[in-house]
Amino acid sequence: MAEIMTPPQHRGAAAPATSSRLEVVTFTLGQEEYGIDIQKVQELRGYDAVTRIANAPEYIKGVVNLRGIIVPIIDMRIKFKLGTPSYDQFTVVIVLNIGGRVVGMVVDSVSDVITLSAEQIKPAPEMGSVLDTDYLIGLGTLDERMLILVDIDKLMSSDEMGLIEKVV
Repeated sequence: MAEIMTPPQHRGAAAPATSSRLEVVTFTLGQEEYGIDIQKVQELRGYDAVTRIANAPEYIKGVVNLRGIIVPIIDMRIKFKLGTPSYDQFTVVIVLNIGGRVVGMVVDSVSDVITLSAEQIKPAPEMGSVLDTDYLIGLGTLDERMLILVDIDKLMSSDEMGLIEKVV
């Protein structure tokens, strides 16, 4: 895997959830744009072959050895039922560090890093069974862009994913 970019790491205590600003890494899945808290991102990498794990759910593509750490790789397009994924030069693995566990998340592409103020973050509408809104922080608005803000801690520590112990 070729390393693409390492975002700036934030040292010290994490910003409280009530903070008036949220810095997010934005990425695309299909036609939609999503955002996750940059403090959860360890690095960004190009997509490379993974080692499949027998009997793993379809959205778990497999594992990779990342500098001696075995990292599970989750394809978010499959997880969110957004059609058949295709892997090309724009496909990115966002390496996350959540609760001390390292997990890779395959996305179609990474756009940029933006800072949203509290006024730019709206509560997520109830969307029935299409997407469990328990895993959404809300919707971020930036000019004409609408970002689906994912609570990556809750998603990755959900019973369904079973990858990470519950994050308190």
